[in-house]
Amino acid sequence: MKIERTPLAGVVVLTPRRFGDDRGFFSESWNRRTLEAAGLHLPEFVQDNHSLSREAGTLRGLHYQAPPHAQGKLVRCGRGRLFDVAVDARRGSPTYGRWFGTELSFENGRQLWVPEGFLHGFLTLEPDTEVVYKCTGYYAPEADGAVRWDTAGIDWGLDRAPILSGKDAAAPAFAAFDSPFVFEGAA
Repeated sequence: MKIERTPLAGVVVLTPRRFGDDRGFFSESWNRRTLEAAGLHLPEFVQDNHSLSREAGTLRGLHYQAPPHAQGKLVRCGRGRLFDVAVDARRGSPTYGRWFGTELSFENGRQLWVPEGFLHGFLTLEPDTEVVYKCTGYYAPEADGAVRWDTAGIDWGLDRAPILSGKDAAAPAFAAFDSPFVFEGAA
């Protein structure tokens, strides 16, 4: 497993090895022992989510769940291609408000670890893109929140308006966001 640190402490890109032949490939997409042997200790996962976006240009986010129901997410692409983004929303963090984005695709097999305290969003780059992610907390509708996608300085690489849900289109701006997350030191 290749582990790449990012400019945001705690946000990590994981690329599992693939073993292929003329039939296809096999990949171990998650192995706690392998990651811990490499010095990466992730929390326990309690829920898996799977989403499908029919059209390229669908933007979902920027989402979070507030404490005590905060979620860390290990995100990968099951089919298609997407631009996946994490934004540091931890008050007092030296990287508060900064973002990191990377392309996840079925082809590259990369995964993005988005810890608690970060906003998460993605933009689909191909039709029928599937996103599969493991979560460290259960979904809690009362803790669900969003920040408007175009207010955190993210370069989405868009050449037209994205396809948004009503919730995401009406989300408050990052500047007006009263973050429930607090920086507690290096992750």
